Amino acid sequence: MSKRVIWIVIDSVGAGALPDASKYDDEGADTIGHILRQYPDIKIPNMCKLGLRKIDGTSFKSGNEESIGCYGKAKEMSNGKDTTTGHWEMIGIYTKKPFPTYPDGFPKEIIDEFIEKTGCGGIYANKVASGVPVIMEYGEEHMKTGYPIIYTSADSVFQIAASEEKVGLDKLYEYCRIARDILQGEHAVGRVIARPFVRIKDVSEQSVDVKPIGAFERTANRRDFALKPSEDNILSHIKNAGKKVAAVGKISDIFNAVGITDEVHTSGNADGMSKTLDYMKQIDEGLIFTNLVDFDMKYGHRRDVCGYKNALEEFDLWLGKMMPLMKEDDILIINSDHGCDPTYKGSDHTREYIPVMIFGNNIKSDYNFGTLESFADIGKTVEEYLLSDEMVKDTTTIGKSILDQIRK
Repeated sequence: MSKRVIWIVIDSVGAGALPDASKYDDEGADTIGHILRQYPDIKIPNMCKLGLRKIDGTSFKSGNEESIGCYGKAKEMSNGKDTTTGHWEMIGIYTKKPFPTYPDGFPKEIIDEFIEKTGCGGIYANKVASGVPVIMEYGEEHMKTGYPIIYTSADSVFQIAASEEKVGLDKLYEYCRIARDILQGEHAVGRVIARPFVRIKDVSEQSVDVKPIGAFERTANRRDFALKPSEDNILSHIKNAGKKVAAVGKISDIFNAVGITDEVHTSGNADGMSKTLDYMKQIDEGLIFTNLVDFDMKYGHRRDVCGYKNALEEFDLWLGKMMPLMKEDDILIINSDHGCDPTYKGSDHTREYIPVMIFGNNIKSDYNFGTLESFADIGKTVEEYLLSDEMVKDTTTIGKSILDQIRK
């Protein structure tokens, strides 16, 4: 029997504010609920079949249709509401102390060291900003000088925007590696992010998925440079057992390639699902781990409710293609990593429960497993399914498997 898990993170698709949301100024956030309230006719039949609208304690519960899978939601134990803390908790790493944030920009000594070590000559911005307006604000000056645009957000990120034409991808990625080396210790941000952009030559020829940023548009060549996580995590355990851990999208970047055997970057949600299907044809055993970032990056942060709704419908169509291709012993898991309510104030992530849906031939139908106390329970379930009892017993990651509950 070749056991395989296809694990898809629908990035930022939150399921209602967590009890401690007030600590993050996120009371009332409800990513899915608010989208469904604005678009009650949204067409997501496959997610509904998997139990999305039967999850207890959500504003969007309807509960009439029978589910073909198991469903529930999960709390976040870790302190934070970003990609790193969410994904790290999924694989068994608890972040007790939040990663540092910089609401007033980065300290002078960090910027000075960055300029000296990169030789870039100077920088623009160094403030909290949204990626779209900050490139609009500094793009023209950047094209004259080549100085990178440095900005952050409510998350623990050091973001570097630069033109692919003026600076080039290789140099931008090198800037990020240098920044990653600098940002350690008390300044160990969760991620350094490369944000490349290009000048728009003809707006009429743009893809419908790309929105103009003044005279510029961001490209799909974003890269994340994360802190290196502990080797004691479920990805490493699966890899060390001789099984494949194939990463789709920004998964490998989030974990600094720790525990990854195969990786492929993507240009968006559709490409991510396409490449997931490719891996399903190539890899018979182990884990295929996918992140779909468009929900968060293109629609959540930009507070584009209609775009978010359309992306959910597009993902649901891809699910309809994927589920018939699953093998006898496959398990499909779909969950989020935090919220990013497009109807909420500001442009930041929101502290929310995440929906969790699990499906497979050997998984119960129409089973409600309630509320998981940690995202790590999902990863522990993956680990228990793929590894022998002896291997699982020897691990020390957080989380409690629900495999016995959900298995037929």
